[in-house]
Amino acid sequence: MKKIFDLKLRPEEAFDEARLQQALQRKAGAGPNTAFRIVKRSIDARQSTVWVRVQTEVFFNEPRPELIQYKKNYPNVSNAPVGLVIGAGPAGLFAALRLIENGVKPIVFERGKDVRTRRRDLAAINKDHVVNPDSNYCFGEGGAGTYSDGKLYTRSKKRGDVQRILEILVAHGAREEILYDAHPHIGTNKLPKIVEELRESIINAGGEVHFNAKVIDLAIDKGEIKGVKLESGDLVKGEGVILATGHSARDIFELLQTRQVKIEAKPFALGVRIEHPQQLIDKIQYSCEGDRGTYLPASSYALVNQAMVKGQKRGVFSFCMCPGGFIVPAATSPGEIVVNGMSPSRRDSKFANSGIVVAVDLNDLKGFEKHVALAAMQFQKSIEQKACALAGGRQTAPAQRMVDFVENRISSSLLETSYQPGILSLDMREVLPAFIAESLRQSFKAFGKKMKGYYTNEAQIIGVESRTSSPVRVPREKETLEHVELKRLFPCGEGAGYAGGIVSAAMDGERCAEAMIKQYIKPLMNK
Repeated sequence: MKKIFDLKLRPEEAFDEARLQQALQRKAGAGPNTAFRIVKRSIDARQSTVWVRVQTEVFFNEPRPELIQYKKNYPNVSNAPVGLVIGAGPAGLFAALRLIENGVKPIVFERGKDVRTRRRDLAAINKDHVVNPDSNYCFGEGGAGTYSDGKLYTRSKKRGDVQRILEILVAHGAREEILYDAHPHIGTNKLPKIVEELRESIINAGGEVHFNAKVIDLAIDKGEIKGVKLESGDLVKGEGVILATGHSARDIFELLQTRQVKIEAKPFALGVRIEHPQQLIDKIQYSCEGDRGTYLPASSYALVNQAMVKGQKRGVFSFCMCPGGFIVPAATSPGEIVVNGMSPSRRDSKFANSGIVVAVDLNDLKGFEKHVALAAMQFQKSIEQKACALAGGRQTAPAQRMVDFVENRISSSLLETSYQPGILSLDMREVLPAFIAESLRQSFKAFGKKMKGYYTNEAQIIGVESRTSSPVRVPREKETLEHVELKRLFPCGEGAGYAGGIVSAAMDGERCAEAMIKQYIKPLMNK
């Protein structure tokens, strides 16, 4: 017999299995050997005493069922019909697995390197300020999320089965906690191994994954995409193409525009990374004076404000908050500065950082209209290049203490930072467009009222945080997920404008794979 119990526990009880078992014995009358399973776990820090709410299933006189239902029982698709996948991020990898599950052979093309080899290029950015345009924090096996955090939280509940995505990750080596924690997180030190396991599943089933395989052209005939041309000169054909290139593949957007494949400029958000001492954020969130203790994880926050700039409301919000994390250089070309955040699985850095970004509308792109569908992308690019030029032309990032920025003072000194290439004191108003700078100025003061202690010169802003989402949308039909004009092309994931993180991108990859199968491959198999 199974019963569900809701427990309100202190952190040392909730995060220690033996103590949790004891709490269940008291609450449920469960014996010391009674099987149980955590269903949900979340931290409640709304009052001065921090509690953890844990929902558990307790199994009386029966064994606990298997933790996950998903099984890695893949058919051999070596000789099956072929579906092409451009990009080996979460959208591309999960699309490939879904194709395999349905008897289709995926061929995945990744412009960057495999997840292990990619590390050398990340080190070169941090230490030598050298940016490899095809292998960096955005490009390479696993996509942007692999080395820039690995957070799994998503609001996209309606776009697929979140639990299924999490179970696939657990089946490939992720921690069980991601199945029930309110804000699941894998960590940049753990995710590469999971990405490797996903790749091995694809290859072992007869699929193909090619690295350093940059797509430079599309084979189009009579309104249908027949295949892709690689930089090597190879032309590879398939029954359909899933375009899962991520939000930073500017050359792909330019290719689509050149080939007259319909694309659209899309609103996005742009701002800065802000870095606080993690201990300060813990003090604010957990109401603790010193160390948060052994059991509580590094605390996080989510902030939203409506700024008023020249009579127009501007949405300002925290983005990709990284407790116990690091700020990393996420440029994809020399001559630009882009920052992002990451956290290791233990979240044990002494820094907390978050993007604080401002909504950018299409009406803000004056002066860039000549770029038509690429107007937002060129606007984004211009700010990244300006930041780099003002900071010396390397990966050193412009920075300013928060209160100094708000009060329009150049910071005479900067704080210690997790950003390895280094920071340079600059007036961030010179870097950012005026409407973004003013929106941030108002919002930092507002955030200080919501979180007492947040607004301080013991925090500094580092710029620019510009790759929050794709500045381009590749439009697709609502029902079929096929491009609105080019048949057999399935725009997918963050790069096409239909996802916003690892889980939502993975779910969109699965949906696009299913759509391709339904539209083109099942009819072929049934002949």
